Amino acid sequence: MSSLDHIGIAVRSIEEAKKFWVDQLGLKITRIEEVPEQKVRVAMLDAGIELLEPTSPDSPVARFIEKRGEGLHHVTLQTGNLADRLKALKAAGVNLIDEKPRVGAGGAGIAFVHPKSAHGVLLELCDE
Repeated sequence: MSSLDHIGIAVRSIEEAKKFWVDQLGLKITRIEEVPEQKVRVAMLDAGIELLEPTSPDSPVARFIEKRGEGLHHVTLQTGNLADRLKALKAAGVNLIDEKPRVGAGGAGIAFVHPKSAHGVLLELCDE
């Protein structure tokens, strides 16, 4: 069974985004880290929100912001046995971006499902 882990929001600047999410809404940042493989800096908020700031103009998040502007980037579900779940999804014909887990923020195993298979939503699966 899967459960909601977090919602990823693409932002140009975590510092600028904090003015709303932290200063105005009172949310707390639980950690900030850089994920070099994804060319992104992330700030995890205590409400299950992840702010994603690109660290390079060629990062997927930078390209997302260039095309669509800041906003909802992905929804993440926590799932057990991520490798097995990916095999089952692939066997069912689901279009996967990642066929094998890779390391994401916080050291969690992650994999993305293509929006074409998730009704227009970039879906991240994680297994901590």
